[in-house]
Amino acid sequence: MNIFDIKGPSDIKSLSIEELEDVATQIREFLIESISKTGGHLSSNLGIVDVTLAMHYVFSSPNDKFIFDVGHQSYVHKILTGRIKQFAQLRQYKGIAGFQKRKESEHDPWEAGHSSTSLSAALGMSVARDLKHEHFQIVPVIGDGALTGGMSFEALNQIGSEQRKMVIIFNDNNMSISKNVGAIDQNFTRLRTSKPYNALKVDLKDALSSSKIGNDVLNSMKSIKNAVKRNVVDTSIFGELNLDYIGPVDGHDLKRLIKVLQIAKEHDGPIVVHVVTKKGKGYSFAENDVEGKWHGVSQFDPKTGISLSKMPAGHKSWSEVISTTLCDLAKENKDIVAITPAMIGGSKLNNFFTQYPQRSFDCGIAEEHAMTFAAGLAASGIRPFISVYSSFLQRAYDQINHDVARMDLPVVIGVDRCGLVGEDGETHHGVFDIAMLRHIPNMILSQPKDSKEAQNLMYTAFQQNHPFVIRYPRGNTPYKKVEEYTSIRIGSWTKWTSELGNRLCVITYGDCVDKVISKAKVNNLPISVVNARFFKPIDTEMLEAICQLSIPVIIFETDIKIGGLGSAILEYTNDHGITKHFVRLGIKDHYVEHGSIPQLRKLEHLDLNYLCEVIASYL
Repeated sequence: MNIFDIKGPSDIKSLSIEELEDVATQIREFLIESISKTGGHLSSNLGIVDVTLAMHYVFSSPNDKFIFDVGHQSYVHKILTGRIKQFAQLRQYKGIAGFQKRKESEHDPWEAGHSSTSLSAALGMSVARDLKHEHFQIVPVIGDGALTGGMSFEALNQIGSEQRKMVIIFNDNNMSISKNVGAIDQNFTRLRTSKPYNALKVDLKDALSSSKIGNDVLNSMKSIKNAVKRNVVDTSIFGELNLDYIGPVDGHDLKRLIKVLQIAKEHDGPIVVHVVTKKGKGYSFAENDVEGKWHGVSQFDPKTGISLSKMPAGHKSWSEVISTTLCDLAKENKDIVAITPAMIGGSKLNNFFTQYPQRSFDCGIAEEHAMTFAAGLAASGIRPFISVYSSFLQRAYDQINHDVARMDLPVVIGVDRCGLVGEDGETHHGVFDIAMLRHIPNMILSQPKDSKEAQNLMYTAFQQNHPFVIRYPRGNTPYKKVEEYTSIRIGSWTKWTSELGNRLCVITYGDCVDKVISKAKVNNLPISVVNARFFKPIDTEMLEAICQLSIPVIIFETDIKIGGLGSAILEYTNDHGITKHFVRLGIKDHYVEHGSIPQLRKLEHLDLNYLCEVIASYL
């Protein structure tokens, strides 16, 4: 069967195992070729091809509900639900999303861009199903990386108590974005390699090869589970939570997968099906990737595996500017440590972890734990730096508020991927962190306009004794190491004024500062541009001086307007009796869809051409 002829899951249900294996091969070839053109999540989808095929073969979506934890490994699911012809626009503006999307298809009952939510959602759906006396299957798929998130265990605890019918597929590829850490991963490692593994496979094979998948097999499942529980310590992770368990099962053996899922489908109550898969299966570059480089990729040559995205000479990514500075500062300050919630590679902390292994800590996908861990270090005289993507930072809100800021602890928080991030869409845009953090007492919030300012802000952060946030976007910037670090006065802004005069003022921040200045020079605009590098505290002295001028003032924000820089300015002027009208440009009260950053900036009226039109209308 040609995969382009698949209109829905029913089209594969009559296929033989050999035909399904051919479909799996076609899907892997298609994913490599398609994602090489659009970019996207490659390794996780290559690894889950066979499991997804078996799910759709045994269960009946959309009546049965499939929930993919994180959701970026749902590409195969999208192909099997009739969306293959839309993959040319994957993650592009008005194209299909890189995650499950409720508005996109009836086959997508849940959507998420963060890990560890699937089990809680599945329990909610199962309770709702039973309350409404409906009858369908709920199948969450969760990886070993996502199980390091505490929310997963909170859900498992209640699932074991409620005993609602569901099939939990534990996709164990031993290869999350960053290598899993801690006792949980050690338990899973022993589970994969335990002595009963082969015996269990034989027991399952014998049971499943029976011509009747009826009461005899279902009754034997309990004894199999008990044998595993007696002999494999690690099944206590599930067994002690009162969850039945089958596995480990080869996640690339379609015949075995289908038979196991058929048994699980008939099981009464919650059951965990443990499948062991190979991330990047079928593509050698992804299979041999130990650093997570093939987790999410930009355009690449499928034959050579070489990325087609080239960083300009003399540039570094913002993440690398921050991490390089951190390494340099750590040479002199032995108290500096680095913390990451499973994003060593993404946050470019590889070098720090290599140079200072005793001062490097990967907490797994557990932002809330990582933040309080940092607070504990700071309370004990250590100087922690924790790097968290903006879209994941919200998971640690309580810990920032209660454990870091309330005790006024000097934790330096690097908020990576701030602002619009592009193709990953609503779940990943980092546009809320300013509003989320600005109202918390003791917090210092900043964003550099260039790499020099980034280095000096990092230096400044470790010279003071309060919670200090430095946010920085995805992408790169020209880089040159500063000859000598300079401490920046906290709360200070800077201002550039055109030689042609100052008939209008633009207050902005980040890399927009130099872009607006460049635009002003090219277009001979008689304006001033303020670099509002601190959102809290703000430069009240400069702000009051600007308000005294009889010129229009535009606040140009690239984040959500509610609670942002403009809100801080309006609050101050109102509270101090300053009468001034401000023109505010920023993201309105809505979620921004996926697409390229230039497209989204234009859509949100945040591109420089629109700003120039506004400036021209006032001049």
